[in-house]
Amino acid sequence: MTTTPNKLTIIQPDDWHLHLRDGTTLSTVLPFTAAHYGRAIVMPNLTPPVTTTAEAIAYRERIIAAVPVDSDFEPLMTCYLTDHTDPNEVEKGFLEGVFTAVKLYPARATTNSDFGVTAWDNIRDVLARMEKIGMPLLVHGEEADPDIDIFDREGAFIDRVLSDWMTHDYPELKIVLEHITTKDGADFVREAGSNIGATVTPHHLVINRNDILTGGIRPHLYCLPIAKRETHRQALRQAVASGDPSFFLGTDSAPHSIGAKETDCGCAGIFNVPNAIEVYARVFEEMDALEHFEAFASFNGPNFYGLDANTGTLTLERVQQTIIGDIEIPGANDSIRPFLSGESLNWSVVGL
Repeated sequence: MTTTPNKLTIIQPDDWHLHLRDGTTLSTVLPFTAAHYGRAIVMPNLTPPVTTTAEAIAYRERIIAAVPVDSDFEPLMTCYLTDHTDPNEVEKGFLEGVFTAVKLYPARATTNSDFGVTAWDNIRDVLARMEKIGMPLLVHGEEADPDIDIFDREGAFIDRVLSDWMTHDYPELKIVLEHITTKDGADFVREAGSNIGATVTPHHLVINRNDILTGGIRPHLYCLPIAKRETHRQALRQAVASGDPSFFLGTDSAPHSIGAKETDCGCAGIFNVPNAIEVYARVFEEMDALEHFEAFASFNGPNFYGLDANTGTLTLERVQQTIIGDIEIPGANDSIRPFLSGESLNWSVVGL
């Protein structure tokens, strides 16, 4: 990393948790990721989900077809874990270099998770095979039991699943606790072994639950896991600012049309990727931890996945910018609203 008072150059970052959707939404949002990131872990929760090697190959081809011609962006594909996932199919996709990881959604925990896991015993054979071949498990870490308060679901998952049996029964399994939102999550990862990591989103470093609900409901700040109390936000900021290599960049950028967000039952998800890297930089600067920014954005993720870091660079300059407004979805008569649209940032990307 090279720095001057007004400029910051880092190795090109990767996004270790990204939703691209499909069709016109895919082609609309992908250029924003390709403009900043070398690679991204692409979530498989399409409808229907990506559950086989062949489906992942086909989806990867659609993504590559939408990559701008001047970009070397590489999508890293994942397998959607269901009650009926075949360990042999998972291993085949991994050994062939198609699947980078498997994604665990507890059934009905979040957007497009209806095909997710309904009973933990159904996935034990898959977890055992993944532990054996060194394949990472990416976890949406929330208990989906409707009797559990929505603000307590991450803590319940850590207690009932990760701590109670998963890390005990599969001690060598590589696990990423994605988009952590609580002090509980940060503490669990910090105290675990090197085979446990976590992604942290820009929005969970910036907003708390008051931002969603005070003065009226703000649907464009609604995501799952939902933002928590201010004490949890501060714990996340301390975690990323600490330099601990267990934490790495994952935007969980999740585009939904404005019509799908501003409705009686709005979708969970925040589209943050147009300015995510600048938001992260602002947070690290506010925490007086810019010396740890490059590792969080560019090294910790590749190290966890056993990959080389990118060779190119990305440069940010201390230039104020206004976050762009609504992005039209061609042919849909609707748009996508970016995170913090219309607000100002004190950093801008000036080049790769």
